[in-house]
Amino acid sequence: METNTTPKTTAKDFFLYLFSFGALYVSAVSLISLLFAMINKALPDALNSYYYYGGDPYTAGVRAAVASLLIVFPLYLVAASYIDRYVRANPEKKDLWVRKWLTYLTIFVTAVAVIVDLIVLVNTFLGGEITSRFVWKVLSVLVVSGAVFSYYWYDLRKSFAPDSPRRTGLIVALACVLVFGSLVAGFVVAGSPMRARALRFDERRQIDLGNIENQVVYYWQQKGMMPMALSDLSDPVSGFTVPVDPQTGKGYEYRLTQREASFQLCADFQLPSPAARDASVGYAFSKDWNHGAGPTCFDRTIDKDFYPVRGSASVPATRAY
Repeated sequence: METNTTPKTTAKDFFLYLFSFGALYVSAVSLISLLFAMINKALPDALNSYYYYGGDPYTAGVRAAVASLLIVFPLYLVAASYIDRYVRANPEKKDLWVRKWLTYLTIFVTAVAVIVDLIVLVNTFLGGEITSRFVWKVLSVLVVSGAVFSYYWYDLRKSFAPDSPRRTGLIVALACVLVFGSLVAGFVVAGSPMRARALRFDERRQIDLGNIENQVVYYWQQKGMMPMALSDLSDPVSGFTVPVDPQTGKGYEYRLTQREASFQLCADFQLPSPAARDASVGYAFSKDWNHGAGPTCFDRTIDKDFYPVRGSASVPATRAY
């Protein structure tokens, strides 16, 4: 009578491997996203110059990837280390179907990821991606996916004898150096949480000034005169309430100037605007609101041709383009 020597997969085995490989996938995707975001930040492309509330999009991408890696990768290390000790103590567990299926699935996924990502990157390059960005992104995908592929290909064949963990430890150490080195670089790029909060306050001030400017123009068009104070803009019918500084609660400054239909809007900013900090990256929406740190005033003049008084006989002038 034959004895079935196939090891039994317990619920513990199934969920342990499922958690470990799930954490691996999240960590690998987050690491690639972090490297891509830092490459985009270091090598900006003029064709991707747009404004993003909450900080520039590259820094926001770095923060999201750093947060994910900071939580998930240590969990993966703990789970992988536990599995390695568990299988060394129970050598028959190395033939579990869940381990082999998930390992081969990981090898397959990483191989496909390398192929697909290279196709996407080559397509992007042919569409005008600058060469340096293209090269560094290709290297990032190859290093991360290649490292995962190589480790699990080796993992299928390695010995789980109690005295043979040295090579595994070396591979894990190299992976830790890559990930934690990327995390340190990500923290440098993203900046401190206090700085990020200050930037968000400044962006709120910028949005508020933009809304006030629109209301001043609307007031001019409706009444044919400039508001004497910001309180004149409050309208319970439309629901507009003049915003105040989100941090201090003080009102923004509004001044009429000597020129007709001209005014100033002032706010006290904590940091220089993103466009002022990095002249190599443009922010199309915010270019008229560039500011330094501290009190800053913006001069505005209403173009009567573009914004005629409602009901007046003036007709917008024709402009050549």
